[in-house]
Amino acid sequence: MSNESAPGRWLVLADGVYARRYAELDQTLGLVVGRDRALVVDTGRDEEHGAEFASAVAGLTALPLTVVVTHAHFDHCLGTAAFPGAEVWAHERCRVDERVFVERAEYYPGAPPVRLVQPTHRVREAAELDLGGQTVRLVHPGRAHTDHDLAVHVPDARVLFTGDLVEQGADPSIGPDSFPQLWPHALDELLRLDAATFVPGHGDPVDRAFVERQRDLLSAGST
Repeated sequence: MSNESAPGRWLVLADGVYARRYAELDQTLGLVVGRDRALVVDTGRDEEHGAEFASAVAGLTALPLTVVVTHAHFDHCLGTAAFPGAEVWAHERCRVDERVFVERAEYYPGAPPVRLVQPTHRVREAAELDLGGQTVRLVHPGRAHTDHDLAVHVPDARVLFTGDLVEQGADPSIGPDSFPQLWPHALDELLRLDAATFVPGHGDPVDRAFVERQRDLLSAGST
């Protein structure tokens, strides 16, 4: 396993739209910069990771920040304390609680405690956020990887941050809180959006054809 504190690297996806890649867990976080605000997609696996990401974001923009948590697995939400004062958006069923510590212990036994940060704004089906010259849509495509997945769509850039609804470099992660029989439908919902670049929660950005293949893989496994 690589050094947990190893820094990430930026990928420029479009004007004002970035992905930050990490070797640890092959993870990908996101950033969308508008005229008035910026939005980060997920915050990492712990406060150290979140602090590295927050510092990298500060190197690109000093705008006020909004956080979107795609789902409440430890590697996507335990860095949120590194973004004090930020609005935190998530699906209405998203619960950041002690279960994330149990999950994290499977990967990092003996890891120190982390401050839990709850969402301040909740989404049922969809929401639209105006960053100033850049609109972002939060979309819940249905139960899939979890019962509370959110995708982050940047229509003008045709970029879609998928969280763990899509995974590159490995098969989709099906856990005890997943809905594999419904997952293909959720990917169909994402494919209906006007996006050319899909940014998974783990792995490199992919195209529509990749998502279609992953949908077909999940469909075959659920029959």
